[in-house]
Amino acid sequence: MSDSTTGASHTLASTRTFETIRLRESDDRLHVALDRPEVRNAIDLTMVEELHAVCDHLERQPKVLIISGTEVNGKGVFASGADIAQLRERRRDDALAGINSQVFSRVARLPMPVIAALDGWTLGGGAELAYAADFRIATPRVRIGQPETNLGIMAAAGATWRLRELVGEPLAKELLLAGRVLDADEALAARLVTALHPPEELLAAADALADRICAQDPLAVRLSKAVFHLPEAAHPMVDELAQAVLFESPAKFDRMQAFLDRKNTK
Repeated sequence: MSDSTTGASHTLASTRTFETIRLRESDDRLHVALDRPEVRNAIDLTMVEELHAVCDHLERQPKVLIISGTEVNGKGVFASGADIAQLRERRRDDALAGINSQVFSRVARLPMPVIAALDGWTLGGGAELAYAADFRIATPRVRIGQPETNLGIMAAAGATWRLRELVGEPLAKELLLAGRVLDADEALAARLVTALHPPEELLAAADALADRICAQDPLAVRLSKAVFHLPEAAHPMVDELAQAVLFESPAKFDRMQAFLDRKNTK
């Protein structure tokens, strides 16, 4: 089921229908709501394929991506993890194909920033999808954890390295090896999420953050994100090359002149 905001030049929802996600798109952002409430938004192969379609679209038409869950029986759910019924049947070759890790890495590499708006259960693959975002905001109902080892597997879609980068090794090991689940206050204290909002205000807060991002120069944002994620050995040369591109951009001259004009009128 898909819906789209009118006014966008070419919306993803106009090209196909979706079974596991709902879409709301405008000229500068795309909101994807995970929508499998009957299984608490468990990530199945159809959802993976539909997230790949989202990435296809945003690689061609860069926009801010907001990912959220849905409300189930009055309670928020981001994603409860991978679909266990499908996961149980996967074998060695499925693991080597990186079904979930490939799409999460693609989300992380999108040209413009990704915002994860988390409410309720954010577990397993759902948590790993959230770690792939550039920003994570949440509600007081959020619960984040990695239950994979209790199921006889490991968190293999990014948690073993992204989580260590986000919260540090000691806490990452508690989640990955001891099954610890963080509540909202713990996630905020660990800076795994950067802000808490009432459930009814979560999406408005995500849009407000997207507004701030979209007020920046898009090329400067894209290059800053790309350079930020490069290995240390690439710096400072890559910073200087990216800056050289920006120094020649029309937006740099227009925005700096506007700044000087405002300063001179004060």
